[in-house]
Amino acid sequence: MNKGLIFISDFFIDQAPGGAEIYDDILIRELEKEKIKVVKFTSNTITKRFLDFYLNYNFHILISNFANLKPELIKYIQVHRNRYSILEHDHKYDKNRNPAIYNRELLVPTKQIINKYFYQNAKNIFCQSIRHEEIINKNLSLSNTTNLGCSLWDKEQLDIIRHSLTNEKKNKNIIIKDLNPIKGYKQAVKYCKDKNIEYSILEKTNYKTFIKEISQSEKLIFFPLSPESFSRVVVEARMLNCSLATNNLNGCTYEEWFKKYKGIELVNFVDRSRVAVVKKIIDSIYNKKDINYYHDLTVILNCYRRPYNLKMQVEAIRQQSCPPQQIWLWINDHEDNHGFDFDSLDVDKIFLNNYNWKFYGRFAAALLADTEYVAVYDDDTIPGSDWHKNCFETMEREEGILGAAGMTFKSDIYINHDRCGWPTKNDKLTEVDAVGHAWFFKREWLSFLWKEKPFMWENGEDIQFSSMAKIYGGIKTFCPPHPQGDQSMHGSILGNELGIDSKATSNNNEVTHQQFFSERDLCVQNALKMGWVTVNEVT
Repeated sequence: MNKGLIFISDFFIDQAPGGAEIYDDILIRELEKEKIKVVKFTSNTITKRFLDFYLNYNFHILISNFANLKPELIKYIQVHRNRYSILEHDHKYDKNRNPAIYNRELLVPTKQIINKYFYQNAKNIFCQSIRHEEIINKNLSLSNTTNLGCSLWDKEQLDIIRHSLTNEKKNKNIIIKDLNPIKGYKQAVKYCKDKNIEYSILEKTNYKTFIKEISQSEKLIFFPLSPESFSRVVVEARMLNCSLATNNLNGCTYEEWFKKYKGIELVNFVDRSRVAVVKKIIDSIYNKKDINYYHDLTVILNCYRRPYNLKMQVEAIRQQSCPPQQIWLWINDHEDNHGFDFDSLDVDKIFLNNYNWKFYGRFAAALLADTEYVAVYDDDTIPGSDWHKNCFETMEREEGILGAAGMTFKSDIYINHDRCGWPTKNDKLTEVDAVGHAWFFKREWLSFLWKEKPFMWENGEDIQFSSMAKIYGGIKTFCPPHPQGDQSMHGSILGNELGIDSKATSNNNEVTHQQFFSERDLCVQNALKMGWVTVNEVT
């Protein structure tokens, strides 16, 4: 099968001939030698339409620098979990792209971390060195990183280096004039002046002249201010038998081969490494087992009086082993959520209402979903990491409305029911009459919820949905397995901690406890009159 690659970067070699662009250009040429079709897009010109076109032909997405990639495209790409990889050249998970400005440990403060899920959901994060990989994992705790172990030089560049190895050493010390602040030009000059060291300045020029000037120098003075993912110039100096005055921020110096090889031996090693690096990239993209692909699922969260739970909910849903395409947030108006910064949440769409639509509003929003499945969550419900997977696997065995907490009625009085799901830890799939806390269902089944006008708008959406689906569609309701020893499969893992407070609808001052349960009695009784056949066939 022909292999294809969508290669996205902020710039290419003809636009900005920097280190990353040189690397990318060599890589693209090597990939094309391996019969891989590469289509290039700058990050500010790629569109969803182009992505969809090439993804339809099973192209993989390889993303280099992406500072100019629109946030909505980042979110769109990140749901294609096994369809894209990131070729990391620096530290784009950090707002400042420089972990060294915070502390010696190179730990980026949580508030400065960006693009977290973009990195987590990628099939591969290709790192330039073992030190580069270590810093990224220290800050993001990833399991999808691959250390490529070397940068790329083409044969023409290496031939220039080989031919320069015999040059006479005319300069004692050399400093490269790079006005990018993180390259430490001023620091290198200060170092030499403070120690009364003679030095020459090397201006940026063509590669042949650049290499010649370095080859004629005894020592390279280089003090970068940001952790260099690799540092090509340091390796070039070592290939040219230069010594170094530098710091510990060069990724290449942490590789085992760096101290082992120098001069022509290092040139030959780097030449061999090009083939190994390209092969590692190809194998990781096309032969490595795919991580779980996103599913055709929209998640809808609900906010009323507990906005402080939202960040934890979003985090838990983003880290699902079967993540959704999108997360939507439905906000019912209440003074308890006024002033909350909803835009700070990693959600895709927000419904901000000036009215309290109570229980049914979020299910109305679900009608706008363009996915096969929808999952709806109460504001006190944090799912285990395999909850969606549990639901999808259950659907394969037995289709139905699924939920985290089930009720099986023993009479027409609501409170007279048996519980199921996370409150009781059922080991097996269990049919119930209604579910709550978290719902998982096919979008098309929403038509049953709205088949009849709800008996009351203030209560009973769970009873309405399951009863109408059973009456009009023959759709049953189930609690998937909630094994005692595996909370990852549970629909709610903090139900007791988050759900039992004064803000619970069943336990607050706005609706009395007696009124709440009396209303639910009426909802059950109305559904039974309409022909609802419950598990226990109550009347």
